[in-house]
Amino acid sequence: MATSNSSSIMSSTFYLTGIPGYEEFHHWISIPFCLLYIVGITGNCSILHIVRTDPKLHEPMYYFLAMLSLTDMAMSLPAMVSLFRVLWSISREIQFNICVVQMFLIHTFSFTESSVLLAMALDRYVAICHPLRYATILTPKLIAKIGIAALLRSAIPLIPLLVRLAFFPFCRSHVLSHSYCLHQDIIRLACADVRFNVIYGMVVITMLWGMDSLGILITYVFILHSVLRIASREGRLKALNTCASHICAVLILYVPMIGVSIVHRFAKHSSPFLHIFMAHIYLMVPPVLNPIIYSVKTKQIRQGILHFICPHKINSSAM
Repeated sequence: MATSNSSSIMSSTFYLTGIPGYEEFHHWISIPFCLLYIVGITGNCSILHIVRTDPKLHEPMYYFLAMLSLTDMAMSLPAMVSLFRVLWSISREIQFNICVVQMFLIHTFSFTESSVLLAMALDRYVAICHPLRYATILTPKLIAKIGIAALLRSAIPLIPLLVRLAFFPFCRSHVLSHSYCLHQDIIRLACADVRFNVIYGMVVITMLWGMDSLGILITYVFILHSVLRIASREGRLKALNTCASHICAVLILYVPMIGVSIVHRFAKHSSPFLHIFMAHIYLMVPPVLNPIIYSVKTKQIRQGILHFICPHKINSSAM
């Protein structure tokens, strides 16, 4: 009986939600989303191409930046596919097994991005506090291990949550509140005791996002302590300026995340549009803004993008 119940759940269908009350404008609403997604994909792919092809950027800082770009795209891609399916009136239906895979990818890469930001904070710490040992500490082999560890650390804790979903009966409405699948949205529809999923989910969030944010904060305390010991004001500003892009990336991830949490907890009865808007801001803002910020604030990335866009002008000006 348990096996047949599980198989029936796996084959069940859920229904995604677009922008409630604005269904007739979905095609128009899709235009800014499409433009933002194109900007995000173009920016992140440009950074990946520049870091891969420019030998001068084969340094730890830029390897971590490439990781951030990959994570940004991997986090937003699953959600954008189903969003455009809804906005373009292709289909609102999503099978349970596809929903679970989408949920797994979104949550995994969301946690991975937080871990990558922690690794980038440690990179800034080593660069500022131990500059002479920078290249010997953060070797390419160690950076690869950090990337793999960040991915596994984010993915493995989610497996018990997703496995339990296969055994939950869904006898209520099958209409989800977003245009993509989230764990907290699915368990809201379950007709079963979901206390384990709720408590375990909170523990996972606290252990991953909480430890990452605490680690970033502690790292910057050490960085600030080291910077204040620099004699010249120009040297202090130069050291802090190398951290500006990373601080912006941290705020871009954590501020929308905190906003979504506040809306879900304290504005449960507010307009559904607010919940959906905040959820899309959380997934769309980092992939769009991170490449822009790093292009503006990092001279090497900016020069690489200019050389990629108009190589002949750059070469002639250099001559």
